[in-house]
Amino acid sequence: MENEDLGHLRKSYQKGELKVEDIQGEPMTFFKKWFAEANNVPAIEEVNAMTLSTLGLDDYPKSRIVLLKALTEEGFVFYTNYHSDKGTSIEHHAKVGLAFFWPPLERQVIIKGEAVKLSSQASDSYFKSRPKGSQIGAIVSDQSKVISDRSIMEAKLEALEIEYAEKEVPRPEHWGGYVVKPQCIEFWQGRPNRLHDRMRCQLQGNFWNIERLAP
Repeated sequence: MENEDLGHLRKSYQKGELKVEDIQGEPMTFFKKWFAEANNVPAIEEVNAMTLSTLGLDDYPKSRIVLLKALTEEGFVFYTNYHSDKGTSIEHHAKVGLAFFWPPLERQVIIKGEAVKLSSQASDSYFKSRPKGSQIGAIVSDQSKVISDRSIMEAKLEALEIEYAEKEVPRPEHWGGYVVKPQCIEFWQGRPNRLHDRMRCQLQGNFWNIERLAP
């Protein structure tokens, strides 16, 4: 394969600005403001899509997209199979990274924090709110495990759809939520000439220290 030069792929960022005083010492509140603004942009189809980065058992970092399902006083909530790659990685090393990127607004948010399992009651409550097909899918998929053919999952799905046609689907014990408790939140706003605005908010006890970083 020939080398492909991608140096021509560039754009100028000029849709906004960000100042320290905009955050007002409350980065979680400011995140909710940015999230609400992004949610009102039709071009952003999944505003809650976020990159989750974990450190695997092989000591390599791995990133994938998951969906933010709640914002609480503790932090950022998502759900997954605890036996998946991400689940076993978090069990091994609970410090994780999150990132949101909203290109139409030329904004991104980078978060460092610790992932902690939600209570069984919280996971039960969210599981019950899911469509029945998604509930059954959580039972069908041995996430991250090798399978010989897709037909294995489809056959299992069909059988479980019949089994639970008239009854409630129980939450598998291996499926539930995490809350990522942030220790550092960085807000990035694209600016002209690559002189972007970067504000780093670091939790120090009960106080957020906010600093401007060079781009």
